[in-house]
Amino acid sequence: MGKAKHLLQGVTSWPDIYWPLVSKVFLRNMKVFQKTWKANIMFNFIEPVLYLWAMGFGLGVYVKSIAGLSYIQFLAPGLIASSAMFATTYEMTYGSFTRMSFQKTFHGMVATPVSMDDVVMGEILYGTFKGVLYGLVFFLVVLLFGLVKSPFGILVLIPVCLMAMIFSNLSLIWTSIAPNYDSFNYFFTLFVSPMFLFSGIFFPIQSLPVAIRFLPWLTPLYHAVELNRALVLGRFDGSSVGHLVWLVAVAALTLRLPLVMVKNRLVQ
Repeated sequence: MGKAKHLLQGVTSWPDIYWPLVSKVFLRNMKVFQKTWKANIMFNFIEPVLYLWAMGFGLGVYVKSIAGLSYIQFLAPGLIASSAMFATTYEMTYGSFTRMSFQKTFHGMVATPVSMDDVVMGEILYGTFKGVLYGLVFFLVVLLFGLVKSPFGILVLIPVCLMAMIFSNLSLIWTSIAPNYDSFNYFFTLFVSPMFLFSGIFFPIQSLPVAIRFLPWLTPLYHAVELNRALVLGRFDGSSVGHLVWLVAVAALTLRLPLVMVKNRLVQ
């Protein structure tokens, strides 16, 4: 009861954020990334490309069309979003846990004028950047395949950014309660993988049983997939606005929780 009350007080209080110091945290992570970016991009880039080849050109031979689209046209925009999701979640789970618990990087930074809120916000921005970067890289692949049918396709970076911020928040929440690396298997198996499979990337959610058809609507990946598909194919309409509003609202609503929970973890 006491922990819940303390968490509620933290969530409703104003965060101690000083943006010039947040930028220092972000740039610190960027300097590390500059040393490993080739390997990072390679491994996170190859898997969705393999999905695009295997599912789009392999399975796509047997799928005649979905909503008037070839299967690879239907698939590609969703893989842009999933590529960003995996980049962000891996960074904000394994990467943040390493910096927090083993390298003690967070402890070192808060020994300076940087506050814990600055550290966590810098982490969130870095995770969001990683998602946008990998989403952009895969968008360029989709563009080279000739699958971008609208000049507004580049605007997929907006839903990708919002989705990456949400996954940064959610991943850091899990990281704040994770006792060890093995616990991330639960996060990926129970949450990330089901979202990847059932958020409309590989088939329309209308194919799901009626009783569970609402579940994808609760996930950020579904809304990013739908927006990406609308922008890449030039099918932006009123429902697309609803997806955008959902992403903006959830990004704002989930932002405060990791700021409080990571701070509590370090204090304990």
